[in-house]
Amino acid sequence: MTRVPAKIGQEILLEERMNLLQGMKVGLITNQTGVDRRLAHIKDFLARREEVELTAIFAPEHGLYGCQQAGKHVEDAIDQRSGIPVYSLYRREEIQRGDGPDYVVDSILARHAREPMTDRLGEIEALVFDIQDVGTRVYTYIWTMALAMRKAAEKGVMFVVLDRPNPINGLRMEGRTLDPNFRSFIGLYPIPLRHGMTVAELASLFNLRHGIGADLKVVEMRGWRRDMWFDDTGLIWVPPSPNVPTLATALVYVGMVMLEGTNVSEGRGTTAPFEVIGAPWLDAEALLARLKGLSLPGAIFRAIKFIPTFSKHQGQTCRGIQVHVIDRDEYRPYMTSLSVISEIMRMHPDAFGWTEYPVGSGHYFDRVVGTDIVRKALEDGVSAEGICEDNAEDLSDFSGVREEYLIY
Repeated sequence: MTRVPAKIGQEILLEERMNLLQGMKVGLITNQTGVDRRLAHIKDFLARREEVELTAIFAPEHGLYGCQQAGKHVEDAIDQRSGIPVYSLYRREEIQRGDGPDYVVDSILARHAREPMTDRLGEIEALVFDIQDVGTRVYTYIWTMALAMRKAAEKGVMFVVLDRPNPINGLRMEGRTLDPNFRSFIGLYPIPLRHGMTVAELASLFNLRHGIGADLKVVEMRGWRRDMWFDDTGLIWVPPSPNVPTLATALVYVGMVMLEGTNVSEGRGTTAPFEVIGAPWLDAEALLARLKGLSLPGAIFRAIKFIPTFSKHQGQTCRGIQVHVIDRDEYRPYMTSLSVISEIMRMHPDAFGWTEYPVGSGHYFDRVVGTDIVRKALEDGVSAEGICEDNAEDLSDFSGVREEYLIY
C-alpha cells in the first residue's frame, strides 16, 4: 500500500485549533510517544506557546521517557528542557496496596491528588492527553486516560484527547469482551482484547456509555483510514514501552500477552519480546510440529533456544518457538496464541501452570483475557478454534456498541 500521510491530533491542534486551549492553564498527560512526524514533542510545543500556560506534565506507566520496565515504580521528576514538574501516574507503592479496579484512582495525577495536587487541579483548566496506544485492552495507557477523565470530571477540568492511529488497524477485533468481575488496571470497562478503536473513540465510549461525564474534547486525525497499519501513515514508530519495540511486536502482543498469565516466558528479557516464547522444560521440536499441523493463518514458526536476561526464567536456557508473521492481514494473534497455550498444556500437563494475579487473588490469565471462561475451556480441552467460535456472538455484540463511537 502507498503510504498516505495522516495528520495526528497533535498536529491539528497546533496548526488549527489552539483556540481550544486559549488562555488556559494546562496539564499534559504524555510520554515519549507524544511526538509529531518530525519527532518534535508536544510538551516542548506547549511550553513555548504563548496562548497557553503548561503548568504540569503527567507520566503513565514506564515514565515520561518510557524507560521503566512493566510494573516498576515511576518517580516524580522535573522536565530538563522546560523545568516543568513531571508527576508520576504510576506509583508502585499505591498499586501494591490496591484491592480492585479503583486502587489506581488516587494515584492518577500522582499521589499528590490527595494533598497539594488537589489544589493544583483547581488551577489547571484543561488536561491534554497525547499518547500512542497499541490497540490492545491490557495496555495501561487507555486506563490511565479513563481514570484521568474521572478526575477531570470530578474537578470540572476540560479533558482534551489528541487522537492517534490504532497501529494494528481499526478494523479487526479479537478476544472476549471484559467481564466486569475481572476488572483491573489492564481492563476497567468491557472492551475486547483487540478493540479496533483509536484512543479518542475509546475516550468517547468510556465517557458516554460508562458515565464518566467529563467535558471531553476530541481533536481528530485527518487522512487516517481504518484499514491503515501504522507504517501506512507516514509517521515514525516510537516504541511505546520497553517491550513493544516494533510494530511487529504490537501485533503479536495482542495474543502472546496472555502468556503473562502462565509460567511460560513471553520473551521478556530478550530482543524479541512476545515474538519468542518458551520455558526450560518445553519440548520445542514437538511444539513446532504440532503448530505446523494446525496450519494457522498468516504465520510460520521455528524452534529456538533463548536465555532471558530478566523476568521469567532469568538466566536459564529456554526452549520454545518464535512466531514469524508472513501475512499480517491474515494473522490472528488471539487464536494463534490460544493454540500455542493449548498445545503446551497438552504436551506438558504437569509442568505447565497459571500464575496468580499480583493484586488480590485469582488467576492473572483471567485478568488478561477478561474472563475465566477461556481458561476453563482450555482446561477442558476445547480447541483454540472452538474458543474463538464460542466468542463470535460476544464480539458481534461489542461491534454494535463500538459502531456508535467510531469517528473514522
